[in-house]
Amino acid sequence: MEIGSSASRSLLKREKVRGAILELIEDRRPGDAIPSERTLCARLGVSRPTLRAAVDQLVVAGLLVREHGRGMFVAGEKITQELSASRDAFALPQAAGAWTSRLLAFRTVQAGARVGRRLRISPAAEIRYVARVRLVDGSPIAIEYLHVPVDLVPDLTEDELERGDLYEHLRERHGVQVSEAQQSIEPTVVTRSEGELLGVPELSPALLFERLTSDAHDRPVEYVHSVYRGDRYRIVSRLTLGPRSGDPSSRDSHHPGIPPGDSISGAPVTSLTRGVVQGGR
Repeated sequence: MEIGSSASRSLLKREKVRGAILELIEDRRPGDAIPSERTLCARLGVSRPTLRAAVDQLVVAGLLVREHGRGMFVAGEKITQELSASRDAFALPQAAGAWTSRLLAFRTVQAGARVGRRLRISPAAEIRYVARVRLVDGSPIAIEYLHVPVDLVPDLTEDELERGDLYEHLRERHGVQVSEAQQSIEPTVVTRSEGELLGVPELSPALLFERLTSDAHDRPVEYVHSVYRGDRYRIVSRLTLGPRSGDPSSRDSHHPGIPPGDSISGAPVTSLTRGVVQGGR
């Protein structure tokens, strides 16, 4: 099922192309060439503008490099700085506002090589593919793409993805207890179709979140990547430099991509204040 306007259809087509190019990147080493635009258009069955939109996003994200007259190449590996903290190291207020979702797509597909590797399942295994716009008090804040193994939650419904907390639904309706997640955050810009859905101009700054969530048995539950409006979010790190008197209180918190009310130790937490969401580890 696919829902929505031409902008959402364009977005989903570009997302499919992005996934295919990411598989090419992951199968190569830094400096290796990927096929030409003409070859990729023919292979993927898409127009040149659609392909270029996906390539442009990967270039901005630092995953591809364009060289005039030579082609496209896999970019060098990024320097990664891991931010970590125990649950006791920080506590921030829960995000304000009513969080809701609007579905763009909800369908069952094969995982494919790239998603299958992340979820530790066969490329031929079935997953629930979900694309949705996340809103706060009716205002669009983010676009999320979720991949959930069908075997783990065969009865997942559209309503659960539009209403309430997904992780609460997994726990109470499907017996899946989310335990931890590994998440990366990178700067990016929105494409034209993303901008139309989020209500911001094309090339507006944004944050790209990528997260793999596991349950108490260390089974991957969900692989998701999200584009959050850069004008609504900033990342704040709270660091513990020494002992403090008394035990810090533990309060519920919210961070991008995780529904309000669900918190995971070691993940960014956020507060939504005066139109700005603050996140920190």
